[in-house]
Amino acid sequence: LGILERLTKHAQHIENPADTPRAMRDAIAAATSGRQGPAALSICWDTLGQPADIGPALEPSHSPLPDPDGNQLDACINLIKAARNPMIFTGSGAQHAAKEIKALSELLRAPVVGFRGGRGIVGEDHPLGLSMAAAWKLWQETDLLIGIGSRMEVPFMRWSGMMRYTRRIEGKALIRVDIDAAEMQKLNTDAPLLADSAIGVKALVNALADCHYASGRDMSLIQTAKESAAVEICKVQPQMDYLDVIRAVLPRDGFFVEELSQMGFTSNFGFPVYEPRTYVSCGYQGTLGFGFPTALGVKVANPDKAVVSVTGDGGFMFAMPELATAAQYGINLVTIVFDNGSYGNVRRDQQTRFGNRLIGADLVNPDFAALAESFSIRAYVANSPAELRTSLEHALQLGAPAMIHVKMAKGCETSPWQFIHPNG
Repeated sequence: LGILERLTKHAQHIENPADTPRAMRDAIAAATSGRQGPAALSICWDTLGQPADIGPALEPSHSPLPDPDGNQLDACINLIKAARNPMIFTGSGAQHAAKEIKALSELLRAPVVGFRGGRGIVGEDHPLGLSMAAAWKLWQETDLLIGIGSRMEVPFMRWSGMMRYTRRIEGKALIRVDIDAAEMQKLNTDAPLLADSAIGVKALVNALADCHYASGRDMSLIQTAKESAAVEICKVQPQMDYLDVIRAVLPRDGFFVEELSQMGFTSNFGFPVYEPRTYVSCGYQGTLGFGFPTALGVKVANPDKAVVSVTGDGGFMFAMPELATAAQYGINLVTIVFDNGSYGNVRRDQQTRFGNRLIGADLVNPDFAALAESFSIRAYVANSPAELRTSLEHALQLGAPAMIHVKMAKGCETSPWQFIHPNG
C-alpha cells in the first residue's frame, strides 16, 4: 500500500467485504475529479473470497468546480492586452474545452497547437489550428504563451533544446489555466489561473468581451506558416505519403492510435487531427508497445467509429497475442503494421551517433499477414501508399478485425526529429 500511495492519486486497502462499496466510490471519485489520475485498491485473497451483505452500490460524488479567482483573472487579462502575438498550447486536460478554446483563439487570433494529448481541440483545418511544425515558424515572434491543461512540454523542452526543461523563456510571458495547483509551481508562471479548463477559458472570453478587447493580429502570417510547414514536412518520406493516405481514408471523426515508431513520430506533426480525442497517444511516458492493445480498447469504447492502429513491427510484437482477443470478441479494429525489420529509431541513432555500432536494433519477425490469418483475422499486404489505400478502404468496410502488413526496407525512413526537436 505504501508503494501504491506514492504512485497513484488515491490508494486504499479493503479490510472487510462490507467496505467495498464505499472504497469503490471513493476511488472512482478521486480518479475522476480535479486533475484526473489513477486510483488503486488492494484486497487480500481471503477477504476477496468471503461472502458478505454489502448493500447497494454508492454513487461517486464530486465537489462543484470552483469559479476562477478574480485577481488571477485580472492578471491574465492584463497580459493578454499587452501581447501582440499570443500562442495557445493545449494538453489532455483541455480536451473537454474545445468550444471555449476555439472562442478564445478566434478572439485573440492566436494559433492553437497540441503535441500529443492536446491535438484536435481546434482542428487543423481551422485557420488557427496548427501542427507543431507550423507553430514553430511563429515561435520567434510569440510574446505570450497560454497553456491550457498542458504540461507545456513543447515550448519548455521541445523548443528550448533537446531534453532541457527550462522554467523561463526569455521574452515570453506565461499564462497557465490548470486545475492542478502543483502545476503552477513547475514553471515561472506570470499569471496562473487555477480552474477547470472549460470554466477558466470561458471566464477569460467573457472578461475580454466585457472590456471590448479586439486583436489587430495579421492572420495572413499564420496561414503562410501553415502552408510553408505543409510543404516542408513532405520530405519526411515514405512516412508522409502513407500518413496522407490514412488521413484521406479515415473519416473526420475516426480514431488514429499512434505508436512509438517512425510512422508514429511523424504523425505527431504530419497527421492532421480535426476533432477532440481522436488522436490517441501514449502521452509523455513514451510507452513502446502501448498502441495495439490501446486501440482495441478505443474500438470497444467507440464501436460505431472507425479506429486505426498504426504501429511498427517492434512495438506490435509487445502485445501481439492480443490478436486472439480481437478475434474472440470480434473487435473490428484495423491494425497497420509498418515492418522495417528493426527498432528504426534506435538503429538510426546507433548509425548516426555511435559510429554505426549496431546492437539489439535489428529484429527477426514473423510473416505478419500469415500470423493474423492464423487467428482467423483478415490480412492484407501493402507495398506502397497506393496499395495501402486500397487495403484500408476495404478493411474499414469489413466489419471484422483486420491487419494490413506494410513491408518496408530497413532504414528507409527519413528522420522526423527536426520537426519535433527543431532547436535540439
